[in-house]
Amino acid sequence: MFVTLVCLFLLTIVFIFLLRSYALALNMIDKPNARSIHKKETARGAGIAFFFAITLTLLFWNIEWFTLHPWSSLAIFLVFLVGLYDDIKGSSPKLKFVFIIVGTLLLSLENIIIRDFGNFFSWQLTLGYFAYPLTVFVVSGFTNALNLIDGLDGLSASLSLVMFGSFLFIGFTHHDMFMVWISLLFMTTLLAFLLFNWHPASIFMGDSGSLLLGFVISLVAIVSLAYIPPVSILFLAAVPLLDTLVVMIRRKRAGNSFFQADACHIHHILKQYFHHSVPKTVLTLVGVQLVYTFIGLQLTKGMDQGVLFLGFVGHIFLLYIFVNKMIKKCNMPCVQH
Repeated sequence: MFVTLVCLFLLTIVFIFLLRSYALALNMIDKPNARSIHKKETARGAGIAFFFAITLTLLFWNIEWFTLHPWSSLAIFLVFLVGLYDDIKGSSPKLKFVFIIVGTLLLSLENIIIRDFGNFFSWQLTLGYFAYPLTVFVVSGFTNALNLIDGLDGLSASLSLVMFGSFLFIGFTHHDMFMVWISLLFMTTLLAFLLFNWHPASIFMGDSGSLLLGFVISLVAIVSLAYIPPVSILFLAAVPLLDTLVVMIRRKRAGNSFFQADACHIHHILKQYFHHSVPKTVLTLVGVQLVYTFIGLQLTKGMDQGVLFLGFVGHIFLLYIFVNKMIKKCNMPCVQH
């Protein structure tokens, strides 16, 4: 396995070099705008390197993966495809959601689906026919959340590393080789990517990367529900989830569209607080995610999740109040209520 991962690491680097060289010809250049932290045109679409490096690695060293997991492999490919299209041509949020929905339904063919919410105040919450729409909602929501937080050099990749690390631990503890393999593959390719994406980045992952990562993390999270309670996932993916929920609340209260872009995500606010230091902002959020991850890994299957869930919901509103205070303190141009 070690040789396989070393080859994947090197293969990712080769693909990233090629992408940077041909980014202009492929129309995969990110131009600075009002919300950008970079001041020059930068190559994007490193998700291509993730996808092809991992695919080639599996073809050479573990080709049976595709016969053992055909539907999840197809689902991942479809989500990557719409992200790639967005990087090259640009696509609407609706088109992305359609591909994510189709991909999520394909996962259900391998029984990768949320069938219950576990134990809440001594009630076992099974979903029945609601399992399919709820799984679609959860996967679409988290995939979008990781896409939204991809706003600073190294942030999405670093947070994804922590999340995949938690699922690697769960998979290793419970001898689930599907979780172990998929976590190790993505952690390896992300480590290679961070060599080029740490501030100042020379390439961005683009939607081909952020949608792919969000979808695969969602996939592994659902598989992990065989070993951990659903409320654990809220902690294991806390930073992207909390950021998205707080942003959505603020936009709704201000009367704006959920999809109206702005520069007032938690990472933007922290960057302002740290006097525009991107590394400090990223490392702070990674540290916060590590704390949440430690909490999430302490929770056990079958436990009553009611109090923890209500605590997490209350935590969202406390964070919303804190974020609004920070926006005012930093005098940021965000619409507030």
